[in-house]
Amino acid sequence: MSQTAKHDLLRALPSVGGLLQSATATEWLAQHPRPLVTACLRDAVDQLRQAVQNDDRGRCGTAHVGEGYVLELAGALLAERVAPRIRRAINATGVILHTGLGRAVWPGRVVDDMINGLKGYVTLAIDRDSGTRSDRDGRVEPILTELTGAEAATVVNNNAGATLLVLAALAPGKEVIVSRGQLIEIGGAFRLPDVMAMSGARMVEVGTTNRTHPRDYADAVTENTGLLFRAHPSNFRVVGFHKEVTVADLVKIGHPRIPVVDDLGAGALVDLAAFGLPHEPTVPESLAAGADIVLFSADKLIGASQGGIIVGRKELIEHIRRHPLARALRPDKTCLMALERTLALFRDLDLLKREHPLYRMLATGDAALQARAQALAEAIAAAAPAVAAEVRRDVGYLGSGSLPHEALPTWVAALAAADRTADDLARRLRLDDACVFTRIDRERVILDARTIEEGDIPLIAQAVGRATA
Repeated sequence: MSQTAKHDLLRALPSVGGLLQSATATEWLAQHPRPLVTACLRDAVDQLRQAVQNDDRGRCGTAHVGEGYVLELAGALLAERVAPRIRRAINATGVILHTGLGRAVWPGRVVDDMINGLKGYVTLAIDRDSGTRSDRDGRVEPILTELTGAEAATVVNNNAGATLLVLAALAPGKEVIVSRGQLIEIGGAFRLPDVMAMSGARMVEVGTTNRTHPRDYADAVTENTGLLFRAHPSNFRVVGFHKEVTVADLVKIGHPRIPVVDDLGAGALVDLAAFGLPHEPTVPESLAAGADIVLFSADKLIGASQGGIIVGRKELIEHIRRHPLARALRPDKTCLMALERTLALFRDLDLLKREHPLYRMLATGDAALQARAQALAEAIAAAAPAVAAEVRRDVGYLGSGSLPHEALPTWVAALAAADRTADDLARRLRLDDACVFTRIDRERVILDARTIEEGDIPLIAQAVGRATA
């Protein structure tokens, strides 16, 4: 394109002031702040000006600098900027507790009950009987002690915070003995030794990476020992020639003088063997074995909001509550409301399987998964005839460090589009209004039936149709 043609197109670009007088902009201004609308119009004009200046092949014409085209581009920018960044997504990855997608899906009955409560004031930190202020975690303590058998319980904003608080409250300036095989690093570069150092406790490593014996702990105990600490390996596993020290062994070594702390990580409240998975140590089992304090997450195997739960001996819990860090780490009302309502489902295993999405996904049988994958493939074939959808067996995972090596047998729809690479198709599905997240295997886009709901099937099919149109 000649410089003269570019100059003519640039002169034809409408002014921001003129665009603000248009009927379209007037409608936007009735719904959005004027500075935001103005910024979107200015950015649209600037983008088109840049496009014209860089156009050496004559791709831009008068239609691209007209008011209608500029308003269309500005409208897209405005829609993008006002849309919430955290929004509903469809998880077709097969990873149930997908950290990037918010881990567990909250039970619908929990959300419905919370919405009603959150439209007004809530009894977060007040005693209804006396009308006086009380500890906010007192709302969830009764059900936590009921389900775990602990004497007392408190809650903070996540399990890393729970670890930090317990160490700072119970072992400041003291030695905390821990096995070398449990000095883990998990997501986000969270390292147990760093938390130990931050808490003011002094870490004493015992044993080796793969084998630690009770005598290793016993030999390390001194007058300055504050805690015996046991950490769940989370998404790390040692296999083969391996030995760990049990909670019961630690109790024999530490009691009555030295408390035993068991950080269970994901924190199972029920035996996962009931869902065909290997047994995972449960919170009640740890307490029954004699642990004085047990820590675990609220947003993994409990499947509530993000939180760190601390249960155990009453006098230790009260001491932890009084530490200054407890206020810095305390959860808000939405966390505690979601947690209390979700915990109620654990009173009845059948109710849990029926109402909790995490356990409903785990409980879904092979035949149901195959039928769902087949229905998805047929819906995609109808919406996007150019896409080949193969139904086949595959495996998914629980996720978030829970049983990392235990694959979950599943059924999937594996997609191949003639004119799209797998990466391109997956990206288009993520950016679609349906916001579908998938995984890629051998140049196929994989949609896992275990982590989608029946109502997601038409939404996914329509998204595939749009992505390949």
